[in-house]
Amino acid sequence: MGVPADTVFIKEARPAEAIVDVAKERDCALVVMASHGRRGLSRLFLGSQTIEVLTHNQIPVLVVR
Repeated sequence: MGVPADTVFIKEARPAEAIVDVAKERDCALVVMASHGRRGLSRLFLGSQTIEVLTHNQIPVLVVR
């Protein structure tokens, strides 16, 4: 579809923190992430990288479920 995308591997980094850092470094206009769509207690206990990125990022995030 002509949309540029990169894959980045950062060893020994927390995923959400690495996503936010790389998005800022590369001056990204949008971060696209997947979500399992968990709700209720399972979400609380499992945590969510997507939620962390949403709450610690100034760049728009598109969550695909």
